[in-house]
Amino acid sequence: MKKIVNLWLLSCILTLVACGQKTEKQQEVKEDAAAKKMLQGIWLNDDDEDDVAFRVKGDTIYYPDSTSQPVYFYIAGDTLVMKGANIAKYPIVKQAEHIFQFKVQNGDMVKLVKTEDKSYLQQFTHNHASVALNQNTLIKRDTVVVRGDEKYHLYAQVNPTSYKVYKSSYNDDGVEVDNVYYDNIVNLHVYHGANRLFSRDFHKKDFDKQVPASFLDQAILSDIVFSKIDESGIHYLAVLAMPDSSLSYQVEVIISFEGKMNMRVKS
Repeated sequence: MKKIVNLWLLSCILTLVACGQKTEKQQEVKEDAAAKKMLQGIWLNDDDEDDVAFRVKGDTIYYPDSTSQPVYFYIAGDTLVMKGANIAKYPIVKQAEHIFQFKVQNGDMVKLVKTEDKSYLQQFTHNHASVALNQNTLIKRDTVVVRGDEKYHLYAQVNPTSYKVYKSSYNDDGVEVDNVYYDNIVNLHVYHGANRLFSRDFHKKDFDKQVPASFLDQAILSDIVFSKIDESGIHYLAVLAMPDSSLSYQVEVIISFEGKMNMRVKS
């Protein structure tokens, strides 16, 4: 009897799992291929036909602004979905062969018309490459600091990299776009005479315990600069900045005279 009950329970569990999987499949939203095909082409703002909004080619939206990254999209039901650094969804109000209207997050309506004028294509020739907005400059510093009778030689070098950092923002139409920047690696070396006390390459991920992940993901390691020398050691300030904004975290990096490192957020 016990065996029969166990089999019955197992059967019920398998049935519930199968029903759950079926429900999940039913909840999957099917992409509207016809709507995507209709959206192919160059779209202009309805109230200013010299203002290009974007170009749709395949499953990608391209912007005329060289700082805004192309974004993958699809249309499901009455929603335009863009999958960049974040997933953004825009309710479609009207779509026809040469008309496309949708609402952005603040409730404003974006009204677009399609153009057949091929001359607008020249505005998208930059989209094969990313544009760096930071200085992208190699910086070297060689500093001597003194405490009492002791001299310390400090070397710092900011190295531009090809590591991309994406920051989300909104264009003039209220559409979320991804801007690309390039991160830096900073080399620090501290010498006491011929003795090397400290040597390290710093990446922005080295500050993940001092800076919130949500900020760090879109920030760049801008610089690490000498601050002061005192009884606790040699103090640096690491600047992790949000590009094109006044937002930043300053993390104090302290190198002791024994070559040990300590980090804390600058208050």
